[in-house]
Amino acid sequence: MKIELPQVGESVTEGIIGRWLKNVGDKIEKYDPLVEVITDKINMELPSPVRGVLREIIANEGETVQMGGFIADIETNENQENTNQDKLEPDVTDQEIGTTGVLLKNTAPVGPTGSSGPISRDEPLSTHDESPPKKSRYSPAVLRLAEENQIDLAQIVGTGINERITRKDVISFIEANSTIGGKASTGPSDQDTQSRKDQEKIALTPVRKMIAANMSKSAALIPQAWSEVAVDVTGMVSKRQDIKESFMNKEGINITYLPFVIKAVAESLKKNPLLNATWSEEGIILKKNINIGIAVAAPDGLVVPVIHNADFFSIAGLAEIMEALISKAKNGKLTLPEVQGGTFTLNNTGALGSVSSRPLVNHPQAAIMTTEAIIKRPVIKEDAIAIRSMMNICLSFDHRIMDGAEAGTFSMSVKQLLENIGSDTLIY
Repeated sequence: MKIELPQVGESVTEGIIGRWLKNVGDKIEKYDPLVEVITDKINMELPSPVRGVLREIIANEGETVQMGGFIADIETNENQENTNQDKLEPDVTDQEIGTTGVLLKNTAPVGPTGSSGPISRDEPLSTHDESPPKKSRYSPAVLRLAEENQIDLAQIVGTGINERITRKDVISFIEANSTIGGKASTGPSDQDTQSRKDQEKIALTPVRKMIAANMSKSAALIPQAWSEVAVDVTGMVSKRQDIKESFMNKEGINITYLPFVIKAVAESLKKNPLLNATWSEEGIILKKNINIGIAVAAPDGLVVPVIHNADFFSIAGLAEIMEALISKAKNGKLTLPEVQGGTFTLNNTGALGSVSSRPLVNHPQAAIMTTEAIIKRPVIKEDAIAIRSMMNICLSFDHRIMDGAEAGTFSMSVKQLLENIGSDTLIY
């Protein structure tokens, strides 16, 4: 039976085969994890829709496959009884399987590592109860590293799935052996300096490729303009300081500055709908729902979980939703609906110490805003010098959809709402 890459969302058209979790010849139970798939929205683990033996891997690791394309061939009882049929449906007595798959947990997507390749259809399949012997499969990065350092891979114990040797395993082996029998040295020898390479190539992971493709699309298709506004957030800082202990006791989570900003952005988008739009050659499409994506630096790359209908929630409600989404993002547990449908993106680059940035618009959205680090500065207030907590907000926008006037009006709305936060600001 030919296995297809299932549709996982209307905006997702293709996926990258990250890693096969089964080898050719392996026995597979229905719903067993079969393959890791990476899309521009999410990483997922695709379960097998049938029970049988993996006869052929059609789509190799690192290969891009269109949704609905064939990725594998599994020998099933249905195939044996109906050899004249090109494609058969699973046993109707079995429960139908969903097409979304399950999210990866505690695993990192790998780069395009190749595979052992498909076997001939004339090759006999294993039919006894014992599992076939494991086939050694090394990625190009592992083979290249081993060759450069003259290492026998048979000496290394792999820590990957099915004891597969990873690049990290090879590096650890090199470091461990380089310290054995080594001598103290006062400086590098001529041989050392001549043999040392002046550059290193890092293999691209599927996630890095996806991010690169999206950023290239944004830079190539959207004529982007940029502006920066300084905001006096002294009142917001005082308000958070006053409530953070009671909020933690009541809600069990820490309240940060970000929920205050999300609320201000959501209210400003309601008054400035061009910022909540997309471009088409037939006309500008205004989005009625305000779905704010929050850029999160997850371990395997940037992800953007979405707070749907953000304008409906209070600051406390936004804090709770944001806490849950960021936690899921960092642990690889986001579901597909939680990363879809964003209409505007907010990125808290200030958490990294940045004071000014020029972000790329998240295609096909109209704009993206960053909040920068809050720094105390001397400012002129009522003809006197005062020390205030200041924060820059930076906006990149699609110049096809709006001009500087509309973008500036939006930024000033956000600025005004943030500067008006005080002791009487409602949290709930």
